[in-house]
Amino acid sequence: MGAQSAGPLVVGVDSSTQSTKALVVDAVTGAVLARGQAPHTVSGGAGKESDPGQWWQALGEALNQCGDAARQVSAVSVGGQQHGLVTLDGAGAPVRPAMLWNDVRPAPQSERLIAERGGAAAWADRVGSVPGPAFTVAKWAWLRENEPTAAAATAAVRLPHDYLTERLTGEAVTDRGDASGTGWWASSTESYDAEILAHVGLDAGLLPRVALPGEAAGTVHAGHLPLPQGALVAAGTGDNMAAALGLGLRPGQPVLSLGTSGTVYAVSTHRPADPSGTVAGFADARGDWLPLACTLNCTLAVDRVAALLGRDREAVEEGGGVVMLPFLDGERTPNLPGASGLVHGLRHDTTAGQLLQAAYDGAVFTLLKALDRVLDADAAPDAPLLLIGGGARGRAWRETVRRLSGHPVVVPEAQELVALGAAAQAAGLLLEEDPAAVARRWGTARGAEYEARPRDEAAWERLTATLADGEPLLRP
Repeated sequence: MGAQSAGPLVVGVDSSTQSTKALVVDAVTGAVLARGQAPHTVSGGAGKESDPGQWWQALGEALNQCGDAARQVSAVSVGGQQHGLVTLDGAGAPVRPAMLWNDVRPAPQSERLIAERGGAAAWADRVGSVPGPAFTVAKWAWLRENEPTAAAATAAVRLPHDYLTERLTGEAVTDRGDASGTGWWASSTESYDAEILAHVGLDAGLLPRVALPGEAAGTVHAGHLPLPQGALVAAGTGDNMAAALGLGLRPGQPVLSLGTSGTVYAVSTHRPADPSGTVAGFADARGDWLPLACTLNCTLAVDRVAALLGRDREAVEEGGGVVMLPFLDGERTPNLPGASGLVHGLRHDTTAGQLLQAAYDGAVFTLLKALDRVLDADAAPDAPLLLIGGGARGRAWRETVRRLSGHPVVVPEAQELVALGAAAQAAGLLLEEDPAAVARRWGTARGAEYEARPRDEAAWERLTATLADGEPLLRP
């Protein structure tokens, strides 16, 4: 292993909705020396739930696939899916399956909490975000209302990455990035909000300690994993914060991530507070901020439309006036949890390829519309969009972003950016460096560059009008 690596080794973990990935990375060069991946299952139906025990099992499997390299690491960090509600009993076992970020059942509780605590502007000012159905505070309110026995049996509340960090170290620790997606950590004070916790009947003693940026959570004590006992464990963070670290983002660089969900974000030196609720005012993992907007319907929704049409996902055709808003799972941005997909402007001469292109347009439009709110004084107006996530590899996605944004686009070569960002956090802890500077040294944001195209104003106007006029249908 010494011949292959210039420096000490670290592990970065990405525990996402569908799987856990682990990368063993050279802390100095960023070279990936080993990788592993194992799947999880998510329940179907109205709720989106997973057994946290599966995440732990998948972490073990992913590390085993890394072989001897995992046994030589000096530090570990976990990036995990945000917002999930993990409820544990006194022995540390899950009381029930975790409610995941994309579970929209708490929509009524979300609306009620916003109204009961002074309205959207008051939440944005205090917490940094308006707590939509995804936020953990709404999930906890839902649990107390719908499963009071489970809520009463809960002795500890964790986020998905906290759960894995605690099983690694035995320490109850989170970080400001992931904590900022709960709705009970206030960006205005950078601490848990006692009044909100009291309002939802949650004792602060059930929550993990919030580590400072650059602080360790503890050391590896879990005996059966192929990791060295005593290896440093970083505080970890949420998946979006980890991806921002993985890209080594400087303030104002816009990112558009195309995955199961779509996200747009940028690091900012200004604390965000958007009363419309479009932008979540997250903290990043370093000490700055990560204003972010997230859509529920992205690659999965467009792939579903392609399957319904019997077409390859790249078989798009430009032209025609058809509009599609592919809100197949309800939508978070705009906040339309009860919405379904909407097609407008269908004609005899509309082709299947045009209809598929309309699905891409609808998914990208909602992201770009949100990006206008995400970007602030730190952003250069002509900055290239960093295009990441599974969809970034697809020509149809890339060209749709270019056509509707008018921005130049860069597609970084580095993949698995959440795991790379977690690895950068672990390397930063080990080497006592800024993890974003570590990632910049690794060159993770380098990639193919595509120049700007003129923005398709006609398509933009059609989409804007359809969203506005179709709102009564989208809000049943």
